[in-house]
Amino acid sequence: MDKKKTYNISELSKEFDITTRSIRFYEDQELLRPSRRGQTRIFSSKDRVRLKLILRGKRMGFSLSETKELFDLWDETSSGNEKQLLLMLETLNRKRAQLEQQKNDIAMMEMEMDTAEGRCREALAELQKKKQVPANDEPAGIIEQQ
Repeated sequence: MDKKKTYNISELSKEFDITTRSIRFYEDQELLRPSRRGQTRIFSSKDRVRLKLILRGKRMGFSLSETKELFDLWDETSSGNEKQLLLMLETLNRKRAQLEQQKNDIAMMEMEMDTAEGRCREALAELQKKKQVPANDEPAGIIEQQ
């Protein structure tokens, strides 16, 4: 971790490639608790780690309320506790089940799209085939007689 103990909002914004507005939103949601020097927000190393965890949780599909719940449990002790770890495992299992369902849904959608594509291609081939063969009700030699 960096030796630097504090960060301003612009530094965190650049480091994590997010907007300052996002950081202020996380603060409004009480996920980050910077100190203030006048109007300037001063973020600690703990805030930096929390921001990293917020973004990691977001990538894994955690809601901000789930992340806040985990943070609140962590804040009850200096090093976390069994309750927090059990909640984390439960949340991970729930997210994994959701991902499995999404994967199954995507596979089903792909099969349906393959079927629809196949039917469209067959129908198109039939239409193109009919255009090449004169219809039965047309006299066979009209073109040749002219």
